[in-house]
Amino acid sequence: MKSLSHTLLKLALLKLASVAVLVLLGAAATAVAQNPRIQTSQLDALAAKASQTVDVNIDERLMQLTARFLSSKDDDEAKVKELINGLKGIYVKSFEFEAEGQYTEADLEGIRSQLRNNAWSRIVGVNSKREGSVEVYLMQNGNQISGLAVLATDPKEITVVNIVGPVDLDKLSELEGNFGVPELGIERSKPKRKN
Repeated sequence: MKSLSHTLLKLALLKLASVAVLVLLGAAATAVAQNPRIQTSQLDALAAKASQTVDVNIDERLMQLTARFLSSKDDDEAKVKELINGLKGIYVKSFEFEAEGQYTEADLEGIRSQLRNNAWSRIVGVNSKREGSVEVYLMQNGNQISGLAVLATDPKEITVVNIVGPVDLDKLSELEGNFGVPELGIERSKPKRKN
C-alpha cells in the first residue's frame, strides 16, 4: 500500500511539474510575442534583387555610445540626443529595386503577421495603387508607447522602420533623416500661440 501511494504521489508531482512547465512556456511565448522588436531577416533574400539596400541596426548599447558624441550645444543634435535617450534600438531595412515586381505580398507577410499581434495597434494605413502604402503601428504598455513600426512600400521599394523603447510622438519627427530613418512625412506639432 505504501508503494502504491508513493507511486501515485510521484505521478501527481510529475503532472504538476508538467503543467507548471507548460504554463511557463506559454508565458514565455506571450512575452516573446509582445516584444516591440520586429524580426526582418525574412526580407534578406530580397537583397540579391535590390539595386540599393539599407540595413541599420542600432541597439541600446550603440545608441548610448552615439548619444555621447552628440553635442548638447548644437540645437539639432541636442534634440536628437533627448529623443534617443531611453530608446532600446532603431532598426531600418530598406530595399530599392530597378523594376517593379521584384517582391510580392508574400515577402511582406512575415512582417505583417508580427504586427497583427494584439500588442500592436495600427494607427495609420494609407494605400495608393500608384504610390504604394504606408502602415504605422504602435505598441503600448499602459499609457506609454514601447515600440513603433512603419512598413512603407511602393512598386519599387520596401522600407521597414522599427523603433524600440519609449517613443515620444511629438518628438519623433526629429529622427527623420537620422540613423537611417527615412523622411516619413511626420508633421511637427506647431507651438500654440499665446493670446
